[in-house]
Amino acid sequence: MTSVEEGRPRALLAGASRRWVRLLPWAVAFVLSVALLPTTIVVLTADYGLGGGPASALAVAQAAPLLLAVAHPLRAWYVVFAADVAGALALLTVDFEARLLWPFPPMGIVGYIGLCLALGLRERRRTLLLVWLATAAANVGLGFAAPHGFGAKGLLLTILGGVALLLGGVLRERQEVQRRLAEQETISEAERGRRTLLEERARIARELHDVVAHHMSVITVQADTAEYRLAALPPDVREEFTSIAATARESLGEMRRLLGVLRNEEAHGELVPQPGLPQIAQLVEATARTVGPVDFTPCDAEVPEAVGLSAYRIVQEALANVVRHAPGAATRVSLSVPETVADGGDRLTVLVVNGPPPKPPAAPLEVGGTGHGLVGMRERVRIIGGTLDVGPLPDGGFRIAAQLPLTEEDFT
Repeated sequence: MTSVEEGRPRALLAGASRRWVRLLPWAVAFVLSVALLPTTIVVLTADYGLGGGPASALAVAQAAPLLLAVAHPLRAWYVVFAADVAGALALLTVDFEARLLWPFPPMGIVGYIGLCLALGLRERRRTLLLVWLATAAANVGLGFAAPHGFGAKGLLLTILGGVALLLGGVLRERQEVQRRLAEQETISEAERGRRTLLEERARIARELHDVVAHHMSVITVQADTAEYRLAALPPDVREEFTSIAATARESLGEMRRLLGVLRNEEAHGELVPQPGLPQIAQLVEATARTVGPVDFTPCDAEVPEAVGLSAYRIVQEALANVVRHAPGAATRVSLSVPETVADGGDRLTVLVVNGPPPKPPAAPLEVGGTGHGLVGMRERVRIIGGTLDVGPLPDGGFRIAAQLPLTEEDFT
């Protein structure tokens, strides 16, 4: 709620997002000061019979520091506390009626309560306890000099001041707990997003390895068998093929060593050949058996394996979201490559659109989901230099559209 940053104290509620909330402590302090200053002078002079000079000095010392309390409540307390004690001693010099409050008149109690509330909102428990003990000690000590006897009403300043200190302290600590929880939730959410992103990158790296490893193996076999398949190779050409095969084997070995860092003991299923565009039809068919008919427009174009794998994973995650959040919704999956370059013929378009569910699911199909499926989609599209557009539709459905480049020069 309030804190001291970089050695400079901040005003009460200075961290509030709304301007009127930030100005509220100043407004309250101003109203209290303006109201208590003349009231204190009138009451001390008219009711208690104190002289105009001393009454004015006490009124200023008790009311004016309330403005200081907005930014420096402890400093203001020193002044007000000393003025209240001095005022109680000054009243011993005059003859006032027994019905009037002593040692602290009502105006002093009101100002002191506001000051204690400001202290509670700013200071720590130890400081608040010391302030209350000082108040109680002064109140009880002055009680021994009471001109008309000392009763429970003489302890009003101690009682009400303690309540104000307690209330302010509770509010401050509650706000501090809420602030720390909000910070922790922000950190946790960032860490979950970062962890999900790293896991997805590792998975993409494993899958791309399997794709590239296939091509490297083909290069190795072709280079090794060139001298047997091609007759009368010159010695220098044969030596070149041998060098190519050795380099390919070395690169393949390096890739496998790097993959060993990414794979874990639970990743055995990822050793199988990676899916591509032909397997999307099977994915759509399996989803249709679960949530109902799915309109599918296939694409027979030849695409790089990395692009086909990314398209498959995007459709897989999109259909999984339909099953989770919109079971039974009308769904359309479309794969297309325009015929001309002018129309974007060098890119594969992956489109998954679903309408709103016929009825809201009675209970979520998954309670432990990460909620970061779109992170994986964006990372896959970014790695191969494509674009991704996702968002809700006006009718309550959802749309996922990806543009994946088909030329390796566009891959990033």
